[in-house]
Amino acid sequence: MTSTVLTLFLLLLCAPRTSFVLGQADAGSIANYAPTTNVPCPQTSTDVLVRTFTPQTQALNAQEQSYINARESNVIPNAWSDWVGDGTAIGYNLSSFIGSLPRVGIAVGGAGYRAAQFGAGVFSALDARNTTAKTSGTGGLLQVASYLAGSSGGSWLTGSLLINDWPSLSSLVYGDGANLSGWMLDLDLIAPSSINLGDRNNQEYWGSILASVEAKANTSIDTSVTDLWGRMVSYHFSNQTTRDNYFTNNTGHGAGQLWSQIPLLASYANQSIPFPVVVSGSLPSSSNASVLPLESTVYEASIRSFCDLTPFEFGSWDPNLSGMAPMTYAGTHLVSGLPANPSACVTGFDQVSFIMGSSASFFNQVLDDSNGIFAGFDDENGDESGMNFLYEQLSSNVQSRSFNVANWPNAFQGVNPVTFQDSSSEWLSLVDGGSNLEQVPLGSLLAKARAVDVVVAVDASSDDPNHWPNGTSLLTTSQRISSILSSSHQALPPMPLSTQDFVSTGVNQRPTFFGCNPSQAPAEYPLVIYLPNSPPLDGSAPASNTEDFQFSYSPIFTAVFINQVFQNTMGGFKPNTTSPDPNWGKCLQCAALDRARLKVTPILGRSDYCAQCFSQYCYDPSNPPSVDELPGRNYVLSDPDPGGVNKVKAFLGRNKGAIIGGSLAVLFLIGAVIGFIFWWRKRTERKNRYSRVHELRDDDEPWKHYDSYSAAAIRDACTPDVDRVGVQVSL
Repeated sequence: MTSTVLTLFLLLLCAPRTSFVLGQADAGSIANYAPTTNVPCPQTSTDVLVRTFTPQTQALNAQEQSYINARESNVIPNAWSDWVGDGTAIGYNLSSFIGSLPRVGIAVGGAGYRAAQFGAGVFSALDARNTTAKTSGTGGLLQVASYLAGSSGGSWLTGSLLINDWPSLSSLVYGDGANLSGWMLDLDLIAPSSINLGDRNNQEYWGSILASVEAKANTSIDTSVTDLWGRMVSYHFSNQTTRDNYFTNNTGHGAGQLWSQIPLLASYANQSIPFPVVVSGSLPSSSNASVLPLESTVYEASIRSFCDLTPFEFGSWDPNLSGMAPMTYAGTHLVSGLPANPSACVTGFDQVSFIMGSSASFFNQVLDDSNGIFAGFDDENGDESGMNFLYEQLSSNVQSRSFNVANWPNAFQGVNPVTFQDSSSEWLSLVDGGSNLEQVPLGSLLAKARAVDVVVAVDASSDDPNHWPNGTSLLTTSQRISSILSSSHQALPPMPLSTQDFVSTGVNQRPTFFGCNPSQAPAEYPLVIYLPNSPPLDGSAPASNTEDFQFSYSPIFTAVFINQVFQNTMGGFKPNTTSPDPNWGKCLQCAALDRARLKVTPILGRSDYCAQCFSQYCYDPSNPPSVDELPGRNYVLSDPDPGGVNKVKAFLGRNKGAIIGGSLAVLFLIGAVIGFIFWWRKRTERKNRYSRVHELRDDDEPWKHYDSYSAAAIRDACTPDVDRVGVQVSL
């Protein structure tokens, strides 16, 4: 079993490395996962690669600012017009807001496949390219957004949209029959072929992943289980894997696709996509905590260009760091912003798969480094044994400072030594973006330099026993901002004071607007549109509240899951009914546009139509709603494909040749057994006849008589019996 994996190590690490561009399904090589070392470092005016600031001097990178300016000037006004028309349907004149349109950011978070699928369902309902959503009035919000932030499983959706050059959600998830193969979530993330550890396809798959990671380790950069995780994620969310090549190495399966290549995409060049941000948490290098304290630094990997090389930045807006480094040279160890060796920078570290893996690196919570045991993984699907096997192989073949975090060479060593927790460390330990309970990555959007007016919080958290959100993420962000980040981040508006209040008011089960009535202009906080994962409006059995550790979904399951989310997102709610709100689309337009009223002079009053919407959807702390307004909801998960019919079909499809061969072998064996039975019976009869003949004719040669009779008898007897066997088997 292990010989297959080790052979792949030797063969695949020698594969030639090629370059390719995001958005194109070039073949590539799995060896492209290895960064390039000893690259000449860039020359800057100050020779310092890290830019630092204070909360008071906080500023966007020049290229981010340029992109936002261009998108908001050239694209977003037309997108607003396409979405709300001239505004009269909701009581406004849109032309009066030109130049003062709200800056909208969307944040999507939650764990694993659940978050990715929930986000896909929500985005499809907010996408003007979806005709059903466009007709309902919700389709268009995605097009007017300036920012998109993803964390954990939300980063997988974000990364997949970008890698594939911003296709429709339907094409992204299900494939388009041409260039996109879809997410193929029926193939288990960890053990895609079978639960059998020795399955050859599993071994080929694991061998490819291990070879990629070992190629990186051979550059003397520490690797970990996060690298394995990101590579597995890439098989589903990049654009280089199909069902036909899943267990082969005819492609790099996303290896070599770099976060810093995103500005090369056509959709980025024409400013048709929101500016993307992926968020990860950090664990102090000396800590092994599984849940991060509030004061832990939150990092972001966002697209930002540096000089003419169009690189990216990564770093943190948190006051304890307030620093950014160019993403193109991530992987380079810097001290006080300078490389130790100006001719020894690193490029190619910012693999898209590693970015997505870092944002979803929860292994500090589930992996015991001392014994390689993964807590919580389901072994009925082969997930636990598969992860144990991969960990054993990785830890036996490479050395690493830590296997249960994402290892990033510290670009901020020596920066802000009084306040930055890892200023003296050579490494950063990045972990899941929701490790501090902020599943929805609002913090990055709320950095004051980004000046966001409206935030859409897409919450796929699993907080209660039935895996629905209960407001923990928003409450944690609010607490973190008020206690630690007030100087660097916008505050969140008033909301329920506890998770119990979120549940009792029902705002965790329906769309809710927070911050509808600020006390000043410009507003002291953004308006938050909260879209939580919630039970179907009509009371049908839910399919979207799955566990964090579910790593495969049949096509039926995915279709039902996403369709429920799509319908909920388009439906809003009508108090005291199980019916969708036919006015919800326009009410959503009211919420998204509302802050524009406060940005024009003189300030405009809220329209009567929108005021009616706000009375239904806004959270009023002085007159909170009640969960009793949401009758008939079903909270317990129901598997829409309990028999796994599609899993059986997929298995049959993948193993057609083996099944046919096995069936023929069984038929041959049955025929052989029956033939043996007849032979044995005739042999016994022959012996009996020989005994009788011998007694009567001692001078004859009885075997001659017997053999001639036997040959004819067997020919006559066996032929029809074989036919009968064939008929029985075919029936």
